[in-house]
Amino acid sequence: MTLDNDKIDDAALAVLSLTLHDDYRVWKGVDWAITDRLFEKGLIDDPKNKAKSLTLTDKGVARARAILEREFSKSER
Repeated sequence: MTLDNDKIDDAALAVLSLTLHDDYRVWKGVDWAITDRLFEKGLIDDPKNKAKSLTLTDKGVARARAILEREFSKSER
């Protein structure tokens, strides 16, 4: 699978914009409400800890890969 980096960049920018404040500033991380929902769905381990990283579950890794393939792969023409 070849990923389309332009699509990925657009998706990352859209997610970053969810934390927009002071007209132009965004947080570097993902909004906590999003991580809470991902945890409730069983896609990541509990995000409420002191670590600066998240741990995907097996279900989360599988879903992330499926999304990458479906939404962000380049057409092989």
